Amino acid sequence: MIKEYKEEGHLIYNGDAIEILTCKIADKSIDLMFVDPPYNIGKNFNGREDKWETDEAYLEWCYQWIDLCLTKLKDNGSFYVMTSTQFIPYFDIYLRGKINILARIVWSYDSSGVQAKIFFGSMYEPILFCAKNSKNYTFNSDNILVEAKTGAKRKLIDYRKNPPQPYNTMKVPGNVWCFPRVRYRMAEYEKHPTQKPIALLERIIKASSNEGDIVLDPFSGTFTTSYVAKKLNRKSIGIELDEDYTKIGIRRVLGKFELNGEDLRPEPKSYEIRNIDQQILIFEQTNETRIY
Repeated sequence: MIKEYKEEGHLIYNGDAIEILTCKIADKSIDLMFVDPPYNIGKNFNGREDKWETDEAYLEWCYQWIDLCLTKLKDNGSFYVMTSTQFIPYFDIYLRGKINILARIVWSYDSSGVQAKIFFGSMYEPILFCAKNSKNYTFNSDNILVEAKTGAKRKLIDYRKNPPQPYNTMKVPGNVWCFPRVRYRMAEYEKHPTQKPIALLERIIKASSNEGDIVLDPFSGTFTTSYVAKKLNRKSIGIELDEDYTKIGIRRVLGKFELNGEDLRPEPKSYEIRNIDQQILIFEQTNETRIY
């Protein structure tokens, strides 16, 4: 059963992504898609194990939603897709005959402190950036500029030019992106094993869409894609199978803190509870000292 929640410009579906893409999303209606599916590496998504019986079964499932996503994308639309390092080569080869792969991005992040001891541990996740039409797609380079260290910090001069000129202080990012993973103490943290950071989605949405465009995420998780789309004045469609994760989207995107009598506010974090307990203790001790 598909459940639907919406407000002006923003739509949330609770249900199976393939079914919803097939039945609810019009062909050639989406400007930008960001797809972060289960990786088939055994993560626990609220009781659902992210593991198929075989690699072939996982890839067969992935190819189904990939084909649907490309059908729903506008002719000038952009498509970003992630998966594990083990499976991204299969995605890459499968997509080559269907869409133009413009960049192979590495999202690099810091270690959690626990890393492999008998091989080289994974410190990145791959992203494919694709466009249906390599000569007609949105790319707002001025909106995503980053510091160019050659010009901004080293203050070097390009003597090949006449007259010599300083190097630019800003540049378009390369294909290695360094954003920290979402940690428990971060304000944006939600209870989800593979939450993507706001900064990552801000770069993608700023670069590959314009205000008023429709951004779709078929595996929304904590609905960061929709949250950032709304923040940047885009329209959004988020699809999520899990009901509890869908409630995160209802809160983060639609701004509702109650659903059918259920409180949707996140549980206070352990350090917040300790801080509250400490404040209560200090308050009680202060009041005791005032009693003579």
